[in-house]
Amino acid sequence: MSDDGMRQAEGTGSLSGSLGAGDIIFMILACAAPMGVLAGIIPLALAFGNGAGMPGTQLLVCGVMMLFAMGYVRMIPHVRNAGAFYAYIALSLNKEAGIAAAYVAVTAYICAAASVIGAMAYFAADLFQSAFGLATRWEIWAAITIAAVTWLGYHKISLAAKVLAIALLLEVGLILLIDIMILYHVGLDGLDFSSFMPTTIFAPGLGIALIYAINGCIGFEASAIYQEEARNPRRNIPRATYGAVLILGTFYVLSSWCLVLAVSPEKIKEVAAADPGGLVTSIAAEYLGRIGREAFSLLTVTSLFAAAIGFFNNIARYIYALSRDGLIPQQLGRIHPRHGSPYVACLLLTVVLTVVIGAFAIAGLDPLLSLTTSLSSMGAVGLEILIAATSLSIPLFFARRGEYSFGKTVAPLTGGLIIAVITYLSLDNYSALTGTDLVIVNSLPLLFLVLITMGLLHGIYLRKYRPDIHASVGSTHVEGDVATPADGSAPQSSASAAPSRS
Repeated sequence: MSDDGMRQAEGTGSLSGSLGAGDIIFMILACAAPMGVLAGIIPLALAFGNGAGMPGTQLLVCGVMMLFAMGYVRMIPHVRNAGAFYAYIALSLNKEAGIAAAYVAVTAYICAAASVIGAMAYFAADLFQSAFGLATRWEIWAAITIAAVTWLGYHKISLAAKVLAIALLLEVGLILLIDIMILYHVGLDGLDFSSFMPTTIFAPGLGIALIYAINGCIGFEASAIYQEEARNPRRNIPRATYGAVLILGTFYVLSSWCLVLAVSPEKIKEVAAADPGGLVTSIAAEYLGRIGREAFSLLTVTSLFAAAIGFFNNIARYIYALSRDGLIPQQLGRIHPRHGSPYVACLLLTVVLTVVIGAFAIAGLDPLLSLTTSLSSMGAVGLEILIAATSLSIPLFFARRGEYSFGKTVAPLTGGLIIAVITYLSLDNYSALTGTDLVIVNSLPLLFLVLITMGLLHGIYLRKYRPDIHASVGSTHVEGDVATPADGSAPQSSASAAPSRS
């Protein structure tokens, strides 16, 4: 879109198409927070899952995510909406299910964003004390983080993408350096591929390992959220989606395997269980010395900051899409006349995050053990529900059109069923994700049932009393595109697709 187009009146513009495939991959990988996954999630899987079989488990999950992605990207020519999951489900199943998905998506992403801000604040305060000997409250760092991500979200999305690129390259570079040092140390004779053998993968604890493996990959699905801001989305969004799955999968498989090699397949479960939080840091210190240990601590903070930026942008675009489609007040979908950002949505999200994190602070709860563990698990389960529902709905969309193929039918159906099983395992073992026996924390997923019910009732209300808005749910698209409605009716132009709010 031209600069003149970007400067049109507030509330009438579209998100600018300024992102290439590389920019979107950085946005996706930032949400995945590779450093945080390697330091926090993978050690837990090694300790409480199937131990040395975790690298093979991660490889299997990468394959499942690729099956989901094959169907996911085939929806792009038919629906371009920053609401992603919400729009896909609305067009594939029905409008009511789409609205329910929107409720779940926004809540899950808010939980994820708040959790990484809490973790980042905790580690930033710890790093500051280690480096300067000064104790600071984590609430200060949380406030600074919220202010920073708001400023970046308020401005052009390409600016946030550049910040994420720098942070991501630094953290990935350090982890790969550790991997190389481990491989060099063990040598060719020390390579052990038993982690990829079926007997090792399907060992006791596989269910827990699957939960952690898929939680580490969550974030790649955000590619569709940025399709309205992508240059040539039909080419760049599939590239970004497949690229993110392959990069994340390769990265996690290699790095988890290197951790196993650094300790040994026989001892990794015992060693990780003794100190899961310090496993990777101690290995970094062993191979890179004190400087490597300090660099690892610093980049853990930058990794979490990058994840906060990524989730913040995801949520802002969901709010924008829901506002534009008439589900929430129109003012929340205003586009900044100069920056082209959904700035009102960004400001609303700032208030929400401040309230959520402020509530934990006022209650005197620990930012890591209380805020992060409870909300990260909540966000992960919510996104698992959405991924499974979206994957299973895609074959229905194409079946209505009389289109059947491996990518449109078999791949998303298979992937969706497997993810649904993993979602069940996550709910059944939810206390293992939160690390607590507190009933109030482990009962949080029940909120999703409430949200789904509210979404369905909202959809029924709109169908009966606001059919104009009901008809537009999930079908809004960018100027110049023609989206085919799921009901098979004639496609609408972008002007006619806009709902009446009179």
